[in-house]
Amino acid sequence: MTRRFAFLASIIIAGIPMLAAGAAAPTIVAPTQVHWVAGTGPLQGAQVANLFGDPSKPGAFVTRIRLHDGTLLAPHSHPILENVTVLQGTLMIGLGDTVNKASMVALPAGSFVSVPPNVHHYAMAKGDTIIQLNDIGPWAMHPVKKM
Repeated sequence: MTRRFAFLASIIIAGIPMLAAGAAAPTIVAPTQVHWVAGTGPLQGAQVANLFGDPSKPGAFVTRIRLHDGTLLAPHSHPILENVTVLQGTLMIGLGDTVNKASMVALPAGSFVSVPPNVHHYAMAKGDTIIQLNDIGPWAMHPVKKM
């Protein structure tokens, strides 16, 4: 039995490099490798770091957004499901077409929220806040039009 196990183990171990050669390499990003850039459009005033994929294209992506204390993301929606994890600080969120700070819900670090497509919402940072989006693109942020 031991001999058979050793033989099978040697075949499996010998095959691992061949499997690895045909597989995509993992994406590994250490904290010191996160490259922050200035946000544009509705994310002006924030900093953005794309860790994986391209949010503007179809496919999976992971993006971090750094919001300074008091930064407000005005009412907006997204054409896709938005999955947000709060990594640092507190994200205050609310639903609707106009900002109502009294009705906002506080999401401290470690919190998660999933916002369905086309739901009007807004957010504000309480303290320096970092959120992470884990989604399937293409991602877009559409400001709510004032009537």
